[in-house]
Amino acid sequence: MKILLAVDGSPYTKKMLAYLAAHELFSPKNDYTAVTAQVVLPSQARSALGKELVNKYYEEEGLRVMAPVTKYLQRHGITPKFVWKTGRPSELIAKTATEGKFDLVVMGSHGHGALLNLVMGSVATEVLASCKVPVLIVR
Repeated sequence: MKILLAVDGSPYTKKMLAYLAAHELFSPKNDYTAVTAQVVLPSQARSALGKELVNKYYEEEGLRVMAPVTKYLQRHGITPKFVWKTGRPSELIAKTATEGKFDLVVMGSHGHGALLNLVMGSVATEVLASCKVPVLIVR
């Protein structure tokens, strides 16, 4: 099974990984890719900092989010692929899942936001609404 893990470095990512570890779904036999999506910095900030510094920032943020995920998965005998992108997280997760022909997206839910998002975070809600691939949300 080809599984996309949407990670953001929050405690909800840790809960999602713990959930997977406790279930048969979490197996080294599966093909895992972890994706993190960072919101694009405002244009004024990008202009002031310059392209090279902004790209370095995005890369460092991606590595910061992925480091504990890598460590956790490797302890369980899994060597995932990693992708970090910039843009609207929900759109990037759904697009990555569809274009990568994944069988399943797994993500944590923050459980905060407006009335609609009392049960799930807004990114999780948007991924559910736009993703053509089955989504497992862990709370």
